[in-house]
Amino acid sequence: MESRLQAASALASAMAKFSSPIFKPTRLTALLFLFSFLAIVPAPAALWTTAYYPGYEQGAMPASNIDFTTLTHVIHFALTPQSNGTLDNTANSLTAANISDLVSLAHAAGRKVLVCVGGADSETGFVGATSTANLTAFVTNIVRFMSANGYDGVDLDWEPLADADVTQYQNLVTGLRASLNNFAPPKLLTAAVASQPAMFAAIQSQFDQINVMTYDMAGPYPGWVTWFNSPIYDGGYRFQSTGALIPSDDGLIGGYISSGVPPDKLGIGIAFYGYSWTGPGITGPRQSWTTSVPAFTALRYSDIITSYYQSNRYHWDTNAQAAYLSVTNSPAANDQFISYDDEHTCGAKISYARNRGLGGVMIWELSQDYFATQPAGQRAPLLQAVKSALATPGLTAIQINGQSVQLSFSSLPLALYRVEWSTNLASGTWNTLTNNVAGTGSTISVFDSISSNQSTRFYRFKTPP
Repeated sequence: MESRLQAASALASAMAKFSSPIFKPTRLTALLFLFSFLAIVPAPAALWTTAYYPGYEQGAMPASNIDFTTLTHVIHFALTPQSNGTLDNTANSLTAANISDLVSLAHAAGRKVLVCVGGADSETGFVGATSTANLTAFVTNIVRFMSANGYDGVDLDWEPLADADVTQYQNLVTGLRASLNNFAPPKLLTAAVASQPAMFAAIQSQFDQINVMTYDMAGPYPGWVTWFNSPIYDGGYRFQSTGALIPSDDGLIGGYISSGVPPDKLGIGIAFYGYSWTGPGITGPRQSWTTSVPAFTALRYSDIITSYYQSNRYHWDTNAQAAYLSVTNSPAANDQFISYDDEHTCGAKISYARNRGLGGVMIWELSQDYFATQPAGQRAPLLQAVKSALATPGLTAIQINGQSVQLSFSSLPLALYRVEWSTNLASGTWNTLTNNVAGTGSTISVFDSISSNQSTRFYRFKTPP
């Protein structure tokens, strides 16, 4: 999708860029009108940025500290389903005060807020609640809670979702969708998923978003090796015991697409947390163990940075497209491999979503990236990285030498760009200057030679799709 700066403001932006010391002031206006300028036009659709926000974290991270400008949707986590069809709003602190605070602030910022139903180990409650005897009351209870508290929709997080649960899940979705459609406009229905791709392909039209939980992809299981929490790719690595490819974001997303879920219905997960593997000689990915099973501990991103990060420990695995820390301790029994999503990962996942034509990204969860003691604007570095990535590509400089134009623009890792030009914005006709320019995460440049009889040329940068 194209960068979302309005064409009307692009000219003023371009003129401001020309005030760089590279050019003499007396040449600026002449160069501007003799040769070109950049026009970046609105995108046909933007990625959604959906983030979970647990009620139980609102004391430590008040809703007033959320940067709503980065987000399109906030999911308030979570109501707990009870086997009798009722809902528990206290387990995760969805109190009246917490709800009012979040909903009012999000709506003031023009953002949607959904209430989540479920969470880890919620299967038993869902199975009872969606029985024939309880389903109608359960749907009514969900919709009533959503409406009474001013939410804009419902998010389903049935975990785990077993084969035996498929029919009851479908019945729940059908009932919810019908009830949500009675509102004007219809309320939103989203889901967090990690299994049953064929079922979701069959009912995908009922959802506004299907966000894939592309994390928790590893653990110290029998026959395993150390691996990443949320790697974009498997890097071609296969388990020696089975020959199967090791899990990856791409593998999980690809399973839903190949089963028939449209890519633009899917969101890729960004984890604001990671895992520490601790054991003798355990300092990186793809390592096995024999007798001592590594300790495996979840860590918030804020804790990883505060307690473990050092620049000399940092590594980026290009095959998996994943970040990690390698920590050598004394004694060696305390060696650590820490896998997590960092700022570079956020940019790469935005690129991945664009490259595959996905609908958006989903974040679990906002408070894990919160540094309460940092100055305003520096308290959520991962969310800021997502915001910057969504605004990329962006023009950084234009240099004109004779009939040659050098366009420099910011890029993301894993990104692909097409640079196009036109001599007439009103015509809607764009010509390709260069295609499949690979992003690096830093500034890249392309060159154009302009015919002397062209008085004006406009440029735009595009990302897939």
